Amino acid sequence: MGQITFTDLFPQDSKRNLVSFYTNIHAQGPLIHVDDVFGMGGAWVVTSYDDALATLKDPRFSRDIHKLLKDGEGGTEDGNFLRRFLTWRRDLLTVDPPDHTRLRSLVSKAFTQRMIEQLHPRIQQITDELLNAVQVQGKMDIVADFAFPLPITVILEMLGIPAADRSTFRTWVQALMGGVVGPQAEEASAALEAFAHYIKTLLAEKHAHPGNDLISGLVRAEEQGKKLSEEELISNIFLLIIAGYETTANLISNGTLALLQHPDQMHLLRQDPSLLPSAIEELLRYTGPVSFAPHRWASEDITMHDQVIRKGELVLISLIGADMDPRQFSHPEILDLTREENQHLAFGKGIHYCLGAPLARLEGRIAFSTLLQRLPNLKLACEPEQVTWSPNPFSRSLMSLPVTF
Repeated sequence: MGQITFTDLFPQDSKRNLVSFYTNIHAQGPLIHVDDVFGMGGAWVVTSYDDALATLKDPRFSRDIHKLLKDGEGGTEDGNFLRRFLTWRRDLLTVDPPDHTRLRSLVSKAFTQRMIEQLHPRIQQITDELLNAVQVQGKMDIVADFAFPLPITVILEMLGIPAADRSTFRTWVQALMGGVVGPQAEEASAALEAFAHYIKTLLAEKHAHPGNDLISGLVRAEEQGKKLSEEELISNIFLLIIAGYETTANLISNGTLALLQHPDQMHLLRQDPSLLPSAIEELLRYTGPVSFAPHRWASEDITMHDQVIRKGELVLISLIGADMDPRQFSHPEILDLTREENQHLAFGKGIHYCLGAPLARLEGRIAFSTLLQRLPNLKLACEPEQVTWSPNPFSRSLMSLPVTF
């Protein structure tokens, strides 16, 4: 492999053949520079486990794009949709302390281990209902019929948003991601405006008629003077919807594909359900549901591997590269559901560690245990090379996964 460009990091072949691709990436070195990232300039890509871990925890790498923008950049007239989108957001993943500390303290109460475990019966019920709906057909699309509707239904119920609107949210998200990776900026802008309008209307309803849901809780915090602006409310609700389903949906769909391609491991898990917790961790590591940690910018000149990352330069952390690093994981190319030492970075690390990790793990355990128990003859309904992946470079998500059972 020659000089790496940013577009090299997310074609179909790289997502389909992670092992060979990241073997080549690691051969380029632990820190590589790529060309223009969707009109935002070049970027440094961190690919080794140790460097990824250190960068995720290093406060010198800022999440707040506002600290770096020049006058006029990122506004509504900015021609770069990705920059406008990042500027619009003011949520847990796009701010630094002290704003991050304040926002996380308000949201984290809904994601404690105790609160998440209380959702177990409802998650199981949704899982069973989804499989009941397709059982007689003998076939389904894992993505559309199972992996997406399960976590999106759960997070929308937690937020207090009607489940009937889940397809609308998926349409908006797909349009937004299309604006990031392609020329559909106008469509993405319309989706962002529609989403913001929807949430503003919902917030007005929650102010008038609060419930026991998470959005009502955030509204009450705002009313009690906890310094939560409408902009922050809308942005954090957006984040919770995306983060609340995307990683889990990718875990379920990517993980199902991995098990189908490794029938010995699927048989092992069926025979010994006690392996489920370690299996979830290994599937998170091996299937790479998130390609890159969210954007960071150097807040000062930083030297790494004899290279100087200049103040203001964009830094991308390859979570998949870190989790495929042979210096951290013994035989990372092997799917081993019994792997014991597995401190993967699928949920990140540091202050921006995924708030919904306990929820994703619980949904994954219920989804896989139920799927394997109820569908003993689960098989891939197409050739593996026919499976298509989303063009979104920041996540590793399947467009569809047809199966029979």
